[in-house]
Amino acid sequence: MLSLIKITAQAVYLKRTLFNDPIYGFIAIETDLILQLINHRFFQRLRRISQMGLSSLVYPGAHHTRFEHALGAMHVMQKAIEVLTQKGIAISAEENEAMQIAILLHDIGHGPFSHASEKILLKGKTHEELSLRIIQNLNEEFKGALGLAIQIFTNSYPRKFMHQLVSSQIDVDRLDYLKRDSFYTGVTEGNINTQRILNTMHVEEENLVFESKGIHSLEKFLLARRLMYWQVYLHKTSLAAELLLVKVLERFWELVNSGEEVLSPTHSFYPLIHRSSDESLSDSVLLHYLTLEDSNILHLLKQWLGHADFVLRSLSKQILFRQLPKIKIQSEPFDTKILAHKGERLQDRSISQKEIAYFVFSGSISNQTYSPDHTQILLKNKSGKPTPLAETIDYLDFNTFSKPLYRYYLCYPKRHFSL
Repeated sequence: MLSLIKITAQAVYLKRTLFNDPIYGFIAIETDLILQLINHRFFQRLRRISQMGLSSLVYPGAHHTRFEHALGAMHVMQKAIEVLTQKGIAISAEENEAMQIAILLHDIGHGPFSHASEKILLKGKTHEELSLRIIQNLNEEFKGALGLAIQIFTNSYPRKFMHQLVSSQIDVDRLDYLKRDSFYTGVTEGNINTQRILNTMHVEEENLVFESKGIHSLEKFLLARRLMYWQVYLHKTSLAAELLLVKVLERFWELVNSGEEVLSPTHSFYPLIHRSSDESLSDSVLLHYLTLEDSNILHLLKQWLGHADFVLRSLSKQILFRQLPKIKIQSEPFDTKILAHKGERLQDRSISQKEIAYFVFSGSISNQTYSPDHTQILLKNKSGKPTPLAETIDYLDFNTFSKPLYRYYLCYPKRHFSL
């Protein structure tokens, strides 16, 4: 966990706030505005949103939060700015602060257990869209002080490298979460050399480039990202737990829409339930969304252990007691006959075909390590000309790296499964 320390600089008699981080050591808060944003209730909420959803069911140490990641990414941004300014890239104090704010708030729109609940709660909105909306609201609250940060966040600022540091194929967001998630899961494959990558950064024509001496660190970054996705982020047990949570919330939605009393109408879920996917998000609904945290979901799951609806009751029990379904993953879609066969075991329990779909289901996942588009990683070769990384490394198969790899899953109850 992060601890907060305040020190006094004797020379200027100003209080400076430091966070003690297990990855980087002390993280300094460099401006009063950034400290105010960190102390804001919207940002403090991230202390109670897990970084890796339900992955702690597989990796017991993975209890770190979006709060820690956001501070870590801001710290990496500070180090990137320091490297670039030392290389003669002019970055004003206003730009420096705005770049830090843009990355600090980049995940502020995440919902409980991160991606797992967002598929149901957001209905047609991504957490990136919500993050922007929240940053815009904060900008009004702080009387326009976040205007430049919004330009950088939305890539509307002329100095493109600033947005590329926030969001690109090798941004400070990824540099932090790979190292952080590797640390907390104990999966060493994700432990990249962040400082080495930062030290090779440069700017050419306002675009982020990397010096050729960093080529092997960039390779390690790509390989680490690929391995972490298959080994951690898309681990089949984590995936089964996340899919189960989605199914719980889908059942909850279905019961509410059919008139069932699932929980109190004053709960923050209700304003989100009746919103259609193409409906704009009002400020009042957004405020309800921003009250939701991991603990709200866990509390509901505990309540539903005694619910009359056996689907809601059973799915909640499976998550809370880690009685997760069996999951198989393969490179080809599963035949519908296999799904039908797996569902036959439930038919003798007086479960309808519609209800069986909550227990036996299939779908797909994908992983794309590198995207060969305009955001590709540029390497500054010996002649000084920025060249796409894919054209520089001839011993890595970038066709494979650039092609989305799809895997198909099938979930079904284990034999000792009980409703």
